Amino acid sequence: MGSRTYTGASFKDLMNDNYFPLENMQRSVDILKASSDIHLPTLEYGQYHLILTPADRWPDGSAAYWHKEKGRARVDLSTQPNCTPLSNDEPGVIPLTRCDLLDASVRKCFNSEPPIPMKTNIITHAASDAFAHRHEIRLKWEYANGEDKAPTLLYLTMVCPYRD
Repeated sequence: MGSRTYTGASFKDLMNDNYFPLENMQRSVDILKASSDIHLPTLEYGQYHLILTPADRWPDGSAAYWHKEKGRARVDLSTQPNCTPLSNDEPGVIPLTRCDLLDASVRKCFNSEPPIPMKTNIITHAASDAFAHRHEIRLKWEYANGEDKAPTLLYLTMVCPYRD
């Protein structure tokens, strides 16, 4: 299965409908707040996907592989040190690993008032990339009223390892 299903338009559109625009993100926050299976203040990347989108709605049976793929990404990212601040409005918050940064970013989105919408993308490394064998995250915050204010949108890109 791998990342091919997760990089397809049907998967991206289904997931992004949970996080963008703001109304959809608010709906997702409300669903998670009502769920006994999650605790928003300690939310981690990957815990909320199957709550927001039941497995039978995932394209190509991809939900069956989600926990394995998510687990691989988390283990891989937890071995990568981080020196990037969470966001411009919280420059003193520098999570220790790239996995911690990913978790802190999605927590910030779901726990902010109002919540911060996300646009997610999953891509695959090219064979020639320097670190083609590992996961990578690319986070870009958008700010409406200056870089020092609270962000209004997160672009979250998960880069999966190259596999031939």
